[in-house]
Amino acid sequence: MRDHYRTYAEWLGRQPQEMMRSRRDEAEMIFRRVGITFAVYGDKDEDGAGTERLIPFDLIPRIIPAKEWRRMEEGLVQRVTALNRFIHDVYHEQEILKAGIVPEQQILGNAQFRLEMMGVKVPNNIYSHIAGVDIVRAPNAQGEGEYYVLEDNLRVPSGVSYMLEDRKMMMRLFPELFSSYQVAPVMHYPDLLLETLRASAPSTTDDPTVVVLTPGMYNSAYFEHAFLAQQMGVELVEGQDLFVKDSFVYMRTTRGPKRVDVIYRRVDDDFLDPSVFRSTSTLGTAGLLNAYRAGNVALCNAIGTGVADDKSIYPYVPKMIEFYLGEKPILSNVPTYMCRDPGDLKYVLANLRDLVVKEVHGAGGYGMLVGPAASKDEIEQFRLALLAKPEGYIAQPTLSLSSCPTYVDKGIAPRHIDLRPFVLSGKDVQMVPGGLTRVALKEGSLVVNSSQGGGTKDTWILEV
Repeated sequence: MRDHYRTYAEWLGRQPQEMMRSRRDEAEMIFRRVGITFAVYGDKDEDGAGTERLIPFDLIPRIIPAKEWRRMEEGLVQRVTALNRFIHDVYHEQEILKAGIVPEQQILGNAQFRLEMMGVKVPNNIYSHIAGVDIVRAPNAQGEGEYYVLEDNLRVPSGVSYMLEDRKMMMRLFPELFSSYQVAPVMHYPDLLLETLRASAPSTTDDPTVVVLTPGMYNSAYFEHAFLAQQMGVELVEGQDLFVKDSFVYMRTTRGPKRVDVIYRRVDDDFLDPSVFRSTSTLGTAGLLNAYRAGNVALCNAIGTGVADDKSIYPYVPKMIEFYLGEKPILSNVPTYMCRDPGDLKYVLANLRDLVVKEVHGAGGYGMLVGPAASKDEIEQFRLALLAKPEGYIAQPTLSLSSCPTYVDKGIAPRHIDLRPFVLSGKDVQMVPGGLTRVALKEGSLVVNSSQGGGTKDTWILEV
């Protein structure tokens, strides 16, 4: 048992099983009543729509000591700062490409690279205002626990609403615990988010109007879009609620058009502006890119940000930190094999049973192979996919991910976890202490994604 869990473990040992079970039932009832769900696109109900599921919530918190968090926070600030510098560079001088540190084809041939953003000036040179960085804890070469970055989510990272609702639920179910532990607060996240969004507004206004742009109620993260808009006190809009006139964006209201200065968009690039990107999109607003390029509206996150969260770019982030900041990375990457490299591909093909293989554009736990848990057929299918399109994949060793006690049907058992802190870049880089801890509820599973049966825990960062 790690020292910082001792007080909690003593408390837990005094609790009757019936009490914990009833608390779990109470949490599920409240989450269902509030509508904290996500849509699973692969599952269809009788009407052919994606089914709505509760994300399982675990009663046992993940606890992180203050010293560990401070180090992680420093590493996150460093990493996100370098990534924003990188995105600005690839759409302007392209110094990192000229220096040969990142291969030109990795950028210019990348599906997320947007030629339309070349030379576009964005406020404060910030492209990813809201970043979700996935972190795992695993043994290092000395056998000691160390935090590693698993991937960077810089386009439209989701999950922060579950972080906030998990904390609210723990304070409701177990208020006495918060007098035993000095847990750092997270409920001010919406205030920090609004501050970040307002800081990105065009210089043409002193009192910016901010909106949250959602694809609509059938999107898997719609609960979060509505939740954040409500918490920030701003309007939740869909593409049809906006229009562009004279390169300015306006929102339709019952009192007439109202100018919009900042759009926190939860819609992917391809669907944002049908006059430039996907012409069949009904989720965006025609003319939005023109208004953006003219500097009359800010988009958070910026168009083209996805070029930096492609999994084929991830291995270069440590070099970006050295190139742009002149510093050694505080947080390490997981060792990664680039299947586009013939030597790496040969190694991966020979060791598929021991590796995790991921599509470079994959998300949500889809398009990946966990070698130790895969069947012979699954391994052979991935072998063929790798041979057909090696540049579309990376591979990583199967880490011995840290686990956390988790309340399951049979009682308390270890389950693997990761952590997604949410990093906000405005005038400063800041974050609330902690993030969303995701837990793989299937015994032995390393896949924590909610779409693959994962759940969530409250994350406690100790203040001392």
